[in-house]
Amino acid sequence: MEKIKVLIVDDNEVVREGLKSILDPQADMTVVGEAVDGLDAVAKAGKLLPDVILMDAHMPGMDGTEATRRIKKDLPDVKVLFLTVYGDYVGSALEAGASWYLTKDCRRQDLLEAIRVLARSGRTGAQKPA
Repeated sequence: MEKIKVLIVDDNEVVREGLKSILDPQADMTVVGEAVDGLDAVAKAGKLLPDVILMDAHMPGMDGTEATRRIKKDLPDVKVLFLTVYGDYVGSALEAGASWYLTKDCRRQDLLEAIRVLARSGRTGAQKPA
């Protein structure tokens, strides 16, 4: 089975490490890289070619919405899952090309399911998995 390649983008090191600790044990996923802001995300997405990007909304420099817009322009097939504390960014994230969103207080299983659904079926939508 080919593993789902995930890029984690968040300016908070503890959040990145926490997400990686959830994803690394999954037999069907691999974290191919981490980015600390939007500019870093754009550069790493082009080099690492992830299947799914976990994108923080609010970061210094380039935010997640602009990074998503730039990534989707060059890599239209990559799926971007927005992870945000606030729902305020959801509309702009979807307009920029994000495929899905979850709030950072989501359950671990919801996050894993969303990554799998995006990677396998290409389904899009601003909703939490059932």
